[in-house]
Amino acid sequence: MTGSDSGLLLVFGEHIAPELARTLDLAGYNWKGASSAAAVAECEPSDGWSGAIIDVSVDIEAGWAAARNLRRGDIEAVRILVLVSGAQLGDLAHRDDLFDDFCLTPFHPTELEARLRHLLTTVSATTVRPEVVVYDALALNLETYQASIADRPLDLTYMEYELLKFLAQNPGKVFSREMLLSRVWGYDYYGGARTVDVHVRRLRAKLGEEYADLIQTVRSVGYRFGRSRWRS
Repeated sequence: MTGSDSGLLLVFGEHIAPELARTLDLAGYNWKGASSAAAVAECEPSDGWSGAIIDVSVDIEAGWAAARNLRRGDIEAVRILVLVSGAQLGDLAHRDDLFDDFCLTPFHPTELEARLRHLLTTVSATTVRPEVVVYDALALNLETYQASIADRPLDLTYMEYELLKFLAQNPGKVFSREMLLSRVWGYDYYGGARTVDVHVRRLRAKLGEEYADLIQTVRSVGYRFGRSRWRS
């Protein structure tokens, strides 16, 4: 994928640094700068952003809020690279669900271009089309809310489907129970973490013995979707 055929790239920051604009222009990327949530919504293309560069090195709160807003949509649709200062590296560990890659500022143009090219061309283990998510034998139709495993239909409740969809769209990532509550049930949901455990248990039962381990428990942390390459 070259910059010219990668769609419209979002660049979010209070000020778009001249060296960033120059790097993107020379690489042939079609991009649009925005400095507020309203601006992002106003200039978003009808087919969505091809990716996003978010500068959190200047305005930390606004930058992470922008990443969070993008992740509230279908998480697979926007791959995010954040620009951070060396002093902010420690913050990344607590926000690893909000970005796909990062680059230190000040950056070298060659490194930024390489990271961005890799970000936009990486193919996940999850095959995603606008209406279907497929992982292993699992298939989720996002338009009809139907799900199947090994061509066997799954009878899921709405929240079971939403939880399974969220996990399947993020294979390999570990989510705490609290994070799943906020991302799947919503920030205004006041149920306890046990709600997540109950839904995971029901999903595993419906997936069946052969596929129950698609949802893995990470001890003292939460849950991860996808079979580990370290299985015996």
